[in-house]
Amino acid sequence: MSGETGMSAREVILARIREALRVPAPLPHGLAAESQSQVRQPQQRAAVTTSGAASAGISVAHASNRLPTLTVLPEEVARPWLPDGGETPAERLQLLIENLGKLRAIVQQVPDLTAASDYLLTIARERDWHRVAWHPHPLVEPLLAGVPCATYRVDAADFDKNALESCDAGITSCEALVAQTGSLLVSSATSGGRALSILPHVHVVVATCDQIVATLADALHAAQARHDGHLPSMLSFITGPSRTGDIERILVLGAHGPKELILILVG
Repeated sequence: MSGETGMSAREVILARIREALRVPAPLPHGLAAESQSQVRQPQQRAAVTTSGAASAGISVAHASNRLPTLTVLPEEVARPWLPDGGETPAERLQLLIENLGKLRAIVQQVPDLTAASDYLLTIARERDWHRVAWHPHPLVEPLLAGVPCATYRVDAADFDKNALESCDAGITSCEALVAQTGSLLVSSATSGGRALSILPHVHVVVATCDQIVATLADALHAAQARHDGHLPSMLSFITGPSRTGDIERILVLGAHGPKELILILVG
């Protein structure tokens, strides 16, 4: 029973839900002001779905209980409230590097694949890597010549999970780099499945500057265009190293995947 009310915990929860449902939730962003004008001028209510809100990209209709319902229209509507993705290649590059830095990812810019191979050789020696895993890709294979340790090739349906987990690093390419969020879009085509980007302790991604796009939607469109209108069977947005803050809100890296994310940006 709950205190002096004589209500059980279940009854209290259901009562609170009923009370919450009686109060309309606030409309998002600019629609809130428009909704207030509708309340003041009920005679204009029918025009909402065809005029004012339509120009904002969201249609507002009213059900029989006179509460508004929303229909989400094109993505351009949300852009003013989303993080900036940059208008030019230079702006997108700067935003990408800044966002990856905030996410505690490492970004190494190099002029060409030879320099990328030299950088990978350096970190492999400094960290005493014994074996790295990789998936075939034109950006990945030239780097393997500079790796001073054993390599393990990973294909979509043919790999040993235990062998992959014991690798010091996994090397993949990606579909796109998202300036807006500092995310990397990987796919079955670029990493041979999800395991290569998750099981090794370090994830190394090799990409070129022309793969940087402004938004998450742009990344999906780029992947679709690259694969002749068909998206790969697996797509995954990676936003920094694996992390969790579940225990006492203390940030822990490497909780459910790689502890480090290294982006080698060529060009």
